[in-house]
Amino acid sequence: MTEGEPRKREKASEIADPQSPAGPPEPSEPSGPKKSPARRRRRSRSRSSGSSSAPRAQQAVPAKRDDSGADPAPQGPERSGNGEPEPSEGGGGPRRGRRPQRGRRQQRPRPVAIDRVMLVHADSGGTQIAVLEEGEAVEFYVAREEDRSIAGNVYLGRVQNVLPGMEASFVDIGESRNGVLYAGEVGIAGDEGDEIPRIETVLKPGQSILVQVTKDPMRAKGARLTALVSLAGRHLVLVPEAESLGVSRRLSDGERQRLRDIAQEIRPQGHGLIVRTAAEGAGRADIERDLERLIELWGEIKAKAAKAKAPALVHEEPELELRVIRDLFNREIAKCIVDNEAIESTLRDYIRQTTPDLDHRLELYEGDLPIFEEFRILEQIKKSLDRRVWLPSGGHLVFDRTEAMTVIDVNTGKYVGKSNLEETVFRNNKEALVEVARQLRLRDIGGIIVIDFIDMEDSSNRDEIIKLFRRELDRDRTRTQVFDITPLGLVQMTRKNVSAGIVETFSDPCPTCEGLGILAHDID
Repeated sequence: MTEGEPRKREKASEIADPQSPAGPPEPSEPSGPKKSPARRRRRSRSRSSGSSSAPRAQQAVPAKRDDSGADPAPQGPERSGNGEPEPSEGGGGPRRGRRPQRGRRQQRPRPVAIDRVMLVHADSGGTQIAVLEEGEAVEFYVAREEDRSIAGNVYLGRVQNVLPGMEASFVDIGESRNGVLYAGEVGIAGDEGDEIPRIETVLKPGQSILVQVTKDPMRAKGARLTALVSLAGRHLVLVPEAESLGVSRRLSDGERQRLRDIAQEIRPQGHGLIVRTAAEGAGRADIERDLERLIELWGEIKAKAAKAKAPALVHEEPELELRVIRDLFNREIAKCIVDNEAIESTLRDYIRQTTPDLDHRLELYEGDLPIFEEFRILEQIKKSLDRRVWLPSGGHLVFDRTEAMTVIDVNTGKYVGKSNLEETVFRNNKEALVEVARQLRLRDIGGIIVIDFIDMEDSSNRDEIIKLFRRELDRDRTRTQVFDITPLGLVQMTRKNVSAGIVETFSDPCPTCEGLGILAHDID
């Protein structure tokens, strides 16, 4: 390679090394001697279909969301890496006091029907829940007493200090670290489009304020807070003291209209409503009962806050298994299998009260092997902790994490293809994008993500990869935003980050290298 040539296609030169370390079986076609392309292809710079860098993330983080598509809907289950249940359709414009969203968010199509199964395992160490699609684990939730998530909890907090230069304040909520409340999340009343007041004119040190946690503390950062409280039920999300009305985008048009009509008729004066995906097929009586419970809960929260002395916890999210059933167990889940009789009884009581027609989908596991061994969950979790992930054809992905982002590198590895280099690379990238989308959900990777697909000279192939990748991400309930391929051949995206990922849950920092991943020599 000459000095002026770009580096990329060396990924294709990794192919079929018979001495390479353990990986998937060799491809069926004979590998033969390694062949490099006659000349390396230069990166295509003739097409720039989007910004070369993603826009900076919005400061004001929305409240936790429903599992459906774009409405504010809160308090999803704690995850091993907590990708929260993704929003449903936004109804009635931005919530007051909220900064306008940056970037374009596409409306999600209704996902294609696939076989989804939920597994619930409980032991003395806590509760673990896995969601499978076509037999592959795609989501994983963990609840342990020592590291329970506080996302969704409501506190009466005390303002510690206000930072005008950061347009934020630190609020004492009674946890080990103060939470952060940004100006856009204070919830100042005003007409849509009005400029958000300066935070120092609204909050003062020592002031009490009712806040909800939207993001767990991570590393040295405190919890992210919002004063725009929202309460999730089985069929609805109640947004107190708001006027919004929305319905999940994951529902069909006819069902959305039916549920919207019901919501408009029962919406209480002075409160907003969001209809969740789980409301599909629910009758008006079931929805009204759900609304009554939420209004009663909001009344209890206000009463506790009126009597409490800040800082104080005034509402705690239920146990993991109830949160997951509430937020995830809908008609898209074929069955939920539980290996603990007490939990199975609790879940069945809840389902019979809220969605009795799904009662037959709840089962008590009676197999000989532990439930996670029977469904190969432990094997998949262990693989998700690896830096390298093998693809069925012999290619592989490499995951590298930094403080600010996660970088995913796509390589052909042992895959040599059959006809020509462009086709080989295109096929490898198509296989990779499916696995990338699954790993993002399983590992619950959040924040900025950069994916380095292998270079493709054909612009139609590049467009097809982006189209297919977005389609795969439609299955992800956590909000994502994907940008077009940059001139350097990178795909940039963001994924909402709520809690630590699966790597943090099942690992500890190395005491020797302190997170560097290397053993430094003694240079003294």
